[in-house]
Amino acid sequence: MPEPQLAAWRVRTDAALDRALPADNRAPQRLHAAMRHAVLLGGKRMRPLLVHASGALFNADPALLDAPAVAIELIHAYSLVHDDLPAMDDDDLRRGQPTVHVTFDEATAILAGDALQSLAFAVLADAPGSPPIRVELLRTLASAAGAAGMCGGQALDLHATGNGHAMTVGDLEQLHALKTGALIRAAVRMGALCGDADDDALDALDRYADALGLAFQVRDDILDVEGDSATLGKTAGKDAAQDKATFPALLGMTASRQRLDELSRAMDAALAPFGDRADGLRALGRLAVERDR
Repeated sequence: MPEPQLAAWRVRTDAALDRALPADNRAPQRLHAAMRHAVLLGGKRMRPLLVHASGALFNADPALLDAPAVAIELIHAYSLVHDDLPAMDDDDLRRGQPTVHVTFDEATAILAGDALQSLAFAVLADAPGSPPIRVELLRTLASAAGAAGMCGGQALDLHATGNGHAMTVGDLEQLHALKTGALIRAAVRMGALCGDADDDALDALDRYADALGLAFQVRDDILDVEGDSATLGKTAGKDAAQDKATFPALLGMTASRQRLDELSRAMDAALAPFGDRADGLRALGRLAVERDR
């Protein structure tokens, strides 16, 4: 699928996010400004793009995809706000901008993250479409964001910080299957749920998304070693400084790149039954493994 389609989905997502977020001239203005800072100042929009690409594959009405695309990006943004806090990764740069707790303060950052999470589920609850699909979308996102998904992965990551050398590759893959992969899998599934996907198709999409989520993290770990803060838009080299388990640290750079190639082939194999109709998902898979930020 050509880049213009991905660009059009990004524009659509940004407009939908802007509509969903409260205006920063409404009280409490500081909280609303922090929420908008967290969401609207750039970002790859990978998860909303996955919603749209998966939905397009299964003939979903684009109007039905806006709510899940917005909801999953709000959850992702809230997770970044909290992840950057001094109690967690203690980072002062995100998407090339000062993090929310640096621009505002820690208390406002916590509240902004909480409010973004709540807003995500409000957006889905008010989404158009059939009530059974709406409930399934809510269930999918809640499961991916909670202790069995992203939050659980973050807990494992915090526990391993400073003790990364003690982890195995299997431990690391499980950590990232939760912390990064769960939301990516939810994005792909949510788009398909808005269309005409059957159970066999959903199983294939889960295999694609599992490989994509892990590939995204392997590439992230490589970039943390090879990239620079200006290009990445976040602080480079922090993984090694904090003694975090990463794929380059456990496997080495050569084997990490080989693992990335294996995951790319797994994505292609999972999408093969869909033919050219899955080109949007293929393009996003390539973007994940070839990106420089």
